[in-house]
Amino acid sequence: MANYYDKIATGYEELYKEEQLKKLKLIKKYLKVKVADKLLDVGCGTGLTTSPWKCKRYGIDPSEKLLERAKEKGRIIYTKAPAEKIPFRDKFFDVVISVTAIQNFNNVEKALKEIRRVGKDKFILTFLKKSAKKEKINILIRKYFKIKKIIEEERDLVYIAY
Repeated sequence: MANYYDKIATGYEELYKEEQLKKLKLIKKYLKVKVADKLLDVGCGTGLTTSPWKCKRYGIDPSEKLLERAKEKGRIIYTKAPAEKIPFRDKFFDVVISVTAIQNFNNVEKALKEIRRVGKDKFILTFLKKSAKKEKINILIRKYFKIKKIIEEERDLVYIAY
């Protein structure tokens, strides 16, 4: 999947910006982030999905080219890493988000366990409703997180979790 995103990196925001900003507007209603918080975006791409918050922002993504775009914009502290092996210590982040990325993870269960491990108590997890992995992802999110609310957005299922 990283190869695909490396290929489309220069036009990534043209393709997905409007859709992602619409999701972020919805997410902001449910996610309150303090300036002192540390936020991790798993599958951060160009860093667009971390932009609404004024806190210490981090992102991981396996796509080198998307991370280069994030660096150009200075949006986040970024690290090239897969979701299945997040290079931060346990409970390092106050908030962990993953916006429309879970369906792309190679090992969904391992990735969700990693997200749980590095986060404290605020999680926003979204994935494409049309994903072939939908049922598996739904079961695994419920297994590893306490769900506060599930929102059916136009293209995604949005899980507000603690």
